[in-house]
Amino acid sequence: MFGHTLIPMPLLALQVLEKKIEHRIRLLERWGGIRFLDELAFIRSWMEKPISMGAVAPSGKMLARAMARHVDPDAPGPVIELGPGTGAVTKALVERGIDPSRLVLVEFNPTFCRMLRTRYPDATVIQGDAYRIQHLLGDMLREPAAAVVSGLPLQTKPFKQRMQLVDEAFKLMAPDAPFVQFTYAVMTPVPKRAVAHAEGSSLIWQNLPPARVWVYRQN
Repeated sequence: MFGHTLIPMPLLALQVLEKKIEHRIRLLERWGGIRFLDELAFIRSWMEKPISMGAVAPSGKMLARAMARHVDPDAPGPVIELGPGTGAVTKALVERGIDPSRLVLVEFNPTFCRMLRTRYPDATVIQGDAYRIQHLLGDMLREPAAAVVSGLPLQTKPFKQRMQLVDEAFKLMAPDAPFVQFTYAVMTPVPKRAVAHAEGSSLIWQNLPPARVWVYRQN
């Protein structure tokens, strides 16, 4: 799921982190339950490809709700979610009043795609690289999107690639539709000067790790 910053760490520190993660995996396997299984899937995927993952656990409820709050359920058009992972923010969007049939979920991880198709059979789940959103969705959408909600690790990408994603997303959206992004970083992953409007939330301490939500608009 998924604007995050990855800080290089010494080998010893990485080994300690991996041991802690393995311990957490054993606990999660023992406890079971949907939330724990989601965390288990995230952790295993993170250990396989840490740079491509935005987090080592699904977004917490407070963060997911904070992101979904910026999507107007009455605005026409599909709602695109980039990097939904196991569907923490997807669930918040549905609870917000977004009909699952309006959801277009773009996820790279095939395991997460299978989870999403099972949990949201009415949603459109597309397995692919969300950084190529124009290529994936340009010919598919019948009307402008009401919002784009992103759980992608934008901070790990070069500036040019970040801006290309946002620019392509704006082309698929209604003029005043929000591009909603969360990040663990202090700074906005998309510079304010690069968009017409940018607004950041206060730090959401209830999330682990703490995060904030940024909303960008082209008008």
